[in-house]
Amino acid sequence: MRRNWAARLRPVVLDGLRAVVLENERLRVTVLPDKGGDVVEFLDKRTDTDFVWLSPQGLRDPARHLRGAGDDVALFTDDYEGGWQECFPNGGAPSEYHGARLAQHGEVAGLPWAAEVVADREEEVAVRLSVRTRRLPYLLEKTFRLRSGTAVLEVEGRATNESDVPLHAMWGQHLVYGRPFLRPGARVRLPEGLTVVPHDRAITPPERRVLAGGPWRWPVVPAHGGGEVDLSVVPEPGSPSDIVYLTGFGAEGWYEVTDAGHGLRVEWDAAVMPWLWMWQELGASTGHPWWGRAYTVGLEPFAGMPTNGLAEAVANGTALTLGPRGTRRMWLRAEVLA
Repeated sequence: MRRNWAARLRPVVLDGLRAVVLENERLRVTVLPDKGGDVVEFLDKRTDTDFVWLSPQGLRDPARHLRGAGDDVALFTDDYEGGWQECFPNGGAPSEYHGARLAQHGEVAGLPWAAEVVADREEEVAVRLSVRTRRLPYLLEKTFRLRSGTAVLEVEGRATNESDVPLHAMWGQHLVYGRPFLRPGARVRLPEGLTVVPHDRAITPPERRVLAGGPWRWPVVPAHGGGEVDLSVVPEPGSPSDIVYLTGFGAEGWYEVTDAGHGLRVEWDAAVMPWLWMWQELGASTGHPWWGRAYTVGLEPFAGMPTNGLAEAVANGTALTLGPRGTRRMWLRAEVLA
């Protein structure tokens, strides 16, 4: 039944793409089944704060985008509107796995997903999305749930190997934050005692924030070029770009991103996704694809690291394993903090 109170949902069309809006008294969340199941709005109604970073290039329909030269990185970046993506079965750079060439961040972020409403009551609404990968034999499912009166989005995911061959995967939640919520001085809070593993090289040479090597201990780490850097404090625009990997969570991972007491808490299944990628693109990258226009921090729960693709994650033992006809499940909660 169509409602304009309590928990409700409605299908809409956003820039030519199928979208689903889940809404209650506290939150409005917009999901794009037609483009990877991306979350392109996570709005706190009380403060009119959207926690999702939106890319300057805007939302594009991959099916209608006239592409340039073939490029396994541009398959993702050409249509990257910001927001929150599902990365599967590859994370980061293009990679080859058992003869399958996998593009940047995998197969599913640019594919259309099927959508099915599984709950539509005043107490709660939920929509289940599903997609089959094309180069590897996987079925991926994802359910978004919003309950009346809460400021919490609940997410449940399931990955199924539909073959009789044992397989690997990288599986990540590409959550990124930006203006107007993310500002210099905003804080990132994490459990005590986490290990910080720097990426092996600068992502925008020659500069980077964190000294290569390590591992270091969260949050104050040696800085590239001398001194120290506090990773828990969001820096000024123009600061060097970097990516580091955090680990040492228990069965449940969590972080909080706050500014003046307002922010977001994310909790997830760290038994499945034991790594948190911290991507910092702060305006120093003046070439393709950012052109100095990005000021964003990604805090991305992941199975597998680093951002060099699936083959390397298999080699270093961090990739997820799925046996023949096997299934792995994950959960995630994102809650607005007052």
